[in-house]
Amino acid sequence: MIPQFKKNKILLFFICSCAFLTVILVHEISKRDNALAKLEYQLSLIQHGNIRRHLEATNDQYQDYFNNEDTLVIYNRVPKTGSTSFAGIAYELCYTNKYHVLHVNTTKNVHTLSISDQMRLIQNITEWSEKKPAIYHGHFYYIDFSKLGYNDRRPVFINIIRKPLDRLLSYYYFVRYGDNFRPYLKRRKMGNQMTFDECVAKNHKDCDPVNLWLQIPFFCGHSYRCRQPGSRWALEQAKFNLVNNYLLVGVTEELGDFIAMMEVILPRFFKGAMDLYLNGEKSHLRQTNKKEQPSEDSVAKIQESTIWKMEHEFYEFALEQFHFQKRLTFQAIDDLDTESVRLSSDVHSKQTYMLSDGRLYISKGSQFHYEKVRPH
Repeated sequence: MIPQFKKNKILLFFICSCAFLTVILVHEISKRDNALAKLEYQLSLIQHGNIRRHLEATNDQYQDYFNNEDTLVIYNRVPKTGSTSFAGIAYELCYTNKYHVLHVNTTKNVHTLSISDQMRLIQNITEWSEKKPAIYHGHFYYIDFSKLGYNDRRPVFINIIRKPLDRLLSYYYFVRYGDNFRPYLKRRKMGNQMTFDECVAKNHKDCDPVNLWLQIPFFCGHSYRCRQPGSRWALEQAKFNLVNNYLLVGVTEELGDFIAMMEVILPRFFKGAMDLYLNGEKSHLRQTNKKEQPSEDSVAKIQESTIWKMEHEFYEFALEQFHFQKRLTFQAIDDLDTESVRLSSDVHSKQTYMLSDGRLYISKGSQFHYEKVRPH
């Protein structure tokens, strides 16, 4: 028989041994967990670095894709929308930003091109390597490159539109009094001093609402239905093309904002455009020499027409789309909290833009990142 005190001693030894082994086991488990945590941390750094490098590479690829030496921009400019001023900025910047600007001058200023001419134009601008990168501009309707068999990299389309009645008024007085851009040029209605109000009162053809039907066809394209005044199909097609086939469409009333966005989106072409617009000599090239504002009665009569209502609908559609894109592009500095501005070197390093609302903005930059990438 083992004495009782020896049994207690053996039991105590067993308990102490178990406790000691437990402490060692817990310590080893803790060491393993710490090692795993460090390993996961190191892996996360590597993964984050790869993601960051990939994201930066993606941004570079974006810049390369839209701003490389093969990029073509087509500005099928609508008459009397500030297009001469915008084209003047493009011409001024082409020397410093090293690209080409070419005017597509159509015979007798027609806005439509035959299928053959459309194909010739496409072939010319896509294969003329010596004149790339380039901005092509001219008063012609939208051309569907895919429809004509060009399914590779298509050019970037941009445009500007204006309030319909304001555009018509500008054109009405322009053909009578000319402008300060080429004051020596004799316009086709020179000497005709009939005011717009008198024209409306007489139901004269020069102020017929059918003359408003211009901006919709420019975006609609080369279908015969695009030229039918009051065509609902043409309006919907113009909306479709504006959203799906134009990089950006601005409005004359916010021309500076459009230029700021172009500088952010296509710096290869428009770097320095905003400064030139605000301070350059060629930022406001063309102003009609004489223009009288119409009476309320004349405005009301024009606005009764179906054509004005459709052109106005298209303008409002374009304006909302432009404002939507502007909100996505810019961040108002006064909307940022003070601490964020103080701590963020990114905010201080970015170019600021004074937009049409009088507030100071910066570009938002990239608004996405990658996470939860598997496998590592």
